[in-house]
Amino acid sequence: MAKRLKLKSKRGAAKRFKITGSGKIVRAHSGKRHLLGTKPSKRMRRLRKSALVKEADMREVRRMLPYGS
Repeated sequence: MAKRLKLKSKRGAAKRFKITGSGKIVRAHSGKRHLLGTKPSKRMRRLRKSALVKEADMREVRRMLPYGS
């Protein structure tokens, strides 16, 4: 019986997404890199927290992380 090749994770995706114990995918918010002086503190506080990946994008992200990186 032939050995199957291991699948590689997309390294960019592995750095951006984490999979929780229950199988949900967590991501960071965007909009925190530049032009920070014009953004209110309240908005920046909200952007600190992580967010869940939308159901519509879940399949795409799972494909990039075959072993749940």
